[in-house]
Amino acid sequence: MDYPGLNELISRSLAEDMGYGDITTMSVVPQEQSSEGFLIAKADGIIAGLGVARAVFAQLDPEADFTCFLEDGCPVSAGSIIAKVRGRSRALLSAERTALNFLQRLSGIATQTHYLTQLIKDYPAQLLDTRKTTPGLRILEKYAVAAGGGCNHRFGLYDGVMIKDNHIIAAGGIAQAVVMARAKVPHTLKIEVEVENLVQLQEALEAGADIIMLDNMPPAMMKEAVTLVAGRALLEASGGIKAANLAEIAQTGVDFISMGALTHSAVSLDISFDLHQL
Repeated sequence: MDYPGLNELISRSLAEDMGYGDITTMSVVPQEQSSEGFLIAKADGIIAGLGVARAVFAQLDPEADFTCFLEDGCPVSAGSIIAKVRGRSRALLSAERTALNFLQRLSGIATQTHYLTQLIKDYPAQLLDTRKTTPGLRILEKYAVAAGGGCNHRFGLYDGVMIKDNHIIAAGGIAQAVVMARAKVPHTLKIEVEVENLVQLQEALEAGADIIMLDNMPPAMMKEAVTLVAGRALLEASGGIKAANLAEIAQTGVDFISMGALTHSAVSLDISFDLHQL
């Protein structure tokens, strides 16, 4: 994957794990020994993060040969070999946990995203992630969402205008907030406003919001909102959304559904690393 900060992130992660050195490996593994390791899925899921795993091994052994048998976004079955890496034994053993941590975490997010997108595949609504990500891992976690078939919302506070409840209070109202934002931001940026009821929805619509977020609205009210807006703005459902009510929300006709659970509640996919001496 193309992420300029990846090597620095991996360096910090390896330093966190190794400190001044991998005492066990340096004590029991000869320096000149080479090995081959296999990354094996222990559960069914969707793979994401192979490029990150490759980069982890490469930091400790630049000559390591990493071969993928799948690509990010592909389904994997329990017992399947995902990839193999051949290189210096010490490097492979010291990099193992960090590589697995990234690969398991990102594959877990991709797996959860894929499962949820399948629940609404018959509806036009797109499933979006949020900024509820692990600090320092946002780009990777959002990459995993995309690998699982989801779509990315804004990456941070810098690439999209989202006027939330506290912004509305600080600005003195929805109309004032939209007017001020429209005057300050480039015309290429869409303006999104969070609303909690149909009165606020009408205010946001009249103020010229491009996207209106329906925050914690019951599905019946969301359906009313879709009828009221009638295509004059895009609608995003957010808040309190789970697998159990996802399809019901998609049926209302909203354009987007954003779920923090795609990232903050994903369970890591179980993956093992089996080493064989050459």
